[in-house]
Amino acid sequence: MRRAKYRIPLWLSAALWLWAGLLAIPAVAAPAHGIALHGQPKYGSDFPHFDYVNPNAPKGGEARFAAIGSFDTFNPFNIKGQAVIGIGPLFETLLTDSKDEPFSEYGLIAESVDVPEDRSSVTFTLRPQARFHDGSPITPDDVLFSFETLKAKGSPFYRFYYTNVAKAEKLGERQVKFTFASGENRELPLIMGQMPVLSKKYWQDRDFAATTLDVPVGSGPYRIERFEPGRFIVYKRDDNYWGKDLLVNRGLNNIDRLRYDYYRDVTVALEAFKAGAYDLRVENVAKQWATGYDFPALSKGLVKKETFPNQMPSGMQGFAFNLRRSLFQDPRVRQALAYAFDFEWSNRNLFFGQYTRTRSYFDNSELAGQGLPTVEELALLEPLRQDLPAEVFTTAYQPPVANDDGQLRANLQQAMKLLQAAGWVFRDRKLVNGKTGEPFRFELLIDDPTWERIALPFARNLERLGIEMNVRSVDSAQYENRLRDFDFDMVVYVWGQSLSPGNEQREFWSSAAADQSGSRNIIGLKNPAIDRLVEQVIAAPDRTSLVTRVRALDRALQWSFLVIPHWHISQSRIAFWDKFGYPAVTPLQGVQLDAWWVDPAKDATLATRKAGDQPKKN
Repeated sequence: MRRAKYRIPLWLSAALWLWAGLLAIPAVAAPAHGIALHGQPKYGSDFPHFDYVNPNAPKGGEARFAAIGSFDTFNPFNIKGQAVIGIGPLFETLLTDSKDEPFSEYGLIAESVDVPEDRSSVTFTLRPQARFHDGSPITPDDVLFSFETLKAKGSPFYRFYYTNVAKAEKLGERQVKFTFASGENRELPLIMGQMPVLSKKYWQDRDFAATTLDVPVGSGPYRIERFEPGRFIVYKRDDNYWGKDLLVNRGLNNIDRLRYDYYRDVTVALEAFKAGAYDLRVENVAKQWATGYDFPALSKGLVKKETFPNQMPSGMQGFAFNLRRSLFQDPRVRQALAYAFDFEWSNRNLFFGQYTRTRSYFDNSELAGQGLPTVEELALLEPLRQDLPAEVFTTAYQPPVANDDGQLRANLQQAMKLLQAAGWVFRDRKLVNGKTGEPFRFELLIDDPTWERIALPFARNLERLGIEMNVRSVDSAQYENRLRDFDFDMVVYVWGQSLSPGNEQREFWSSAAADQSGSRNIIGLKNPAIDRLVEQVIAAPDRTSLVTRVRALDRALQWSFLVIPHWHISQSRIAFWDKFGYPAVTPLQGVQLDAWWVDPAKDATLATRKAGDQPKKN
């Protein structure tokens, strides 16, 4: 399930076969404090707090962060404009998930959740104390308004998520019920629990599909305190937040103010961090982690560098093809270009050996398809054989390897064989179409200059095949617009995955999503076999069948050569000025920054030491 970054987001699923007529009346379960995708939630109704928080964490202080680019909207729910970073904590959901389980949710706006055994519906009972920031109560009318508005005017993924909701209705002053269409979709009650609840009073007379810098009315632990468009935003913890005493919030949202300053690019942002302009940085560039933090504050202990492990699927990052372009419609062409990317050279020379090559869309988890298909997987794949590559059934996928120049030459030779088989001819040091004479030329679109050091060696290898790849860097706003309109040949793209994949896979890979502007099927994939495998993942009745079905889907994706896979790392790299405390336990899903706090003693010591490092004025 995708969670909003705003994040969301991120990111979960399975389903239960519902046989029509099996039972005349669905069995009814008692209202519960929480719900799990499979089995029972880890935490009982009287749990004191999540295991990965410090329930006694002090409140207060300020944390400063960096963002890259700009922003022009406070509406993160549609595809217009550049949403401001960090706005997620303004908007609460019906349920909230725990980070040390594959997929369980507990009451937030809803005090209880009622799901029949066949999961044909879900009923939420709202907490009487739940309030928006303007003091108005959160009602079933707000929930229903949110559902209809997000589905009709929100980002495309809401429509895909809510496709199987047949009916939404108000049952009473504090109850709302969603009834699902017949089929198998065990995840839907949890998906509805993740729905952000919007204020009908605030939004009903506004254009939800537009950008806006009007401060929205939310219901979460933070409010917007001040901002300057495109430059910075400050969120302040709401002392009157209605949910501050809930057990699911204990030990979370500890910092009084969260400030995000926007920088032009990552290089400038790193220098600002070293100068003390902001406090914490999640590092995504291996070279910077290895060499970019050699500065006095680190050696003096004022700055810490820590890694935090996670057990989440790595997802897939790679050079993504746009199959809408005729140039990339032949899978032999896509396979050939993968032979020209030398990951091993990049890992040695650019990444300081920090990364593992990605071969699966679900690496770093039990969901990855490895080796040959099992009997159970073959039972799913065989009926779809005519629409799947033959290698799915016979060969374990492995991206090309080039440990030395000899292996790279052999890879390029293999690439040329594939290109020639696809009708391309090497002529006058250029690769041209054997029928039309058109040269093989395309553009890699990026929005971060950091990618140039990775893309340019790739371009040089392609040049040896007679292929011209131009690397074009554009600003973040133009990049997002072109991505939404599928106006590119190739981009660097990431599909994040969860421990419980489900409905979000429709938006990633389904034929319906390929033509939906703003969807995450940016590749333009249309394959009936993959459509069917996605639906089987969503319909998985238990964890065992989910794992089998995801592995089968993984194999079909691997052998479709949709991307040239990049790399992954199973930990987060965080550098921070030594003013924070954080829990001793890192949960299954990795470090949770909303469980950190500003340590008053450390903060005072750091301020004194930083002041002592300043040059004295004459």
